Amino acid sequence: MKIDMPNRRVLAAAALLLALAALSVSIGVARLDWLIFWVSRLPRTLALILVGTSMAVAGTIMQLVVHNRFVEPNTAGTAQGAMFGIILTTLFTPHWPLLANMGVAAACAFAAMLVFLALARRIPPHDPLLLPLVGLVYGGIISAFAVYLAYRYEALQLLGTWLSGDFSAVLSGRYELLWLGGLVTFLLYHYADVLTIVGMGEQMSRTLGIPYRRLVLLAMAAISLMTALVVISVGMIAFLGLVMPNIVRLFLGDNLRRSLPWTAWLGAVMLLACDALARTIRYPYELPASTILGVIGAVLFLYLLLRPARRPA
Repeated sequence: MKIDMPNRRVLAAAALLLALAALSVSIGVARLDWLIFWVSRLPRTLALILVGTSMAVAGTIMQLVVHNRFVEPNTAGTAQGAMFGIILTTLFTPHWPLLANMGVAAACAFAAMLVFLALARRIPPHDPLLLPLVGLVYGGIISAFAVYLAYRYEALQLLGTWLSGDFSAVLSGRYELLWLGGLVTFLLYHYADVLTIVGMGEQMSRTLGIPYRRLVLLAMAAISLMTALVVISVGMIAFLGLVMPNIVRLFLGDNLRRSLPWTAWLGAVMLLACDALARTIRYPYELPASTILGVIGAVLFLYLLLRPARRPA
């Protein structure tokens, strides 16, 4: 039976994802047995896939909502808001269950995003780089408050666990909340056509009878929840939501029905590859996956940033 070109691409993409997942499971100091596999290696690999897909999709939706391709949860104060919420619950309500902590973190991330959107409305749209710069300053202010609380109550070391983006502590029973982020990703894909229209602006959405503001708020809530789940599970992961959507957009455009699965796939593949590299560079020691991702993501971001300037007039 002959396989056409689109199906070949899908099969090749699935094969690459499975190969990187198998590589992730195989890397480690301890000899691989069934106990290590079920308790440590498999949960870590699944967490990498879930975080990669969640953050890449969250970045895509945020760029559509804000109408700026240089923003993501880490450059809009969303991740910093989630971290601030986690610090509050850890310091002042340590007896609360994990779901309650996640709820507070998501609420703080949502509030931080609302403020960012209010700032975005006051920034001229003709300068796309000004908004992410404002977002970085805004996120830095929120982080400063979080660092002050951590310093005041002698929890700076604890704060570092949410800044590192490290998967070494992922074990069975400590990553399952990330499946909720996978569910939100699936729901966002289900409404991909409507969200694509929302990305065209409020006037176009109203013309087609779509409740623009209500959908923007729902999309923001979804982004806040996904970001809070990632921060509370493994820490802050930068560049995934910024670079992956822009790479896919170069080939597939802004139609979410086409681009969102490939964005999720690229985020998972990139994070799996960075984590594998982080675990082998100084074997048997390992670096945080976010460190390797930061280096690669910065290079890719600079390429995407300078690419339009290299086009001939």
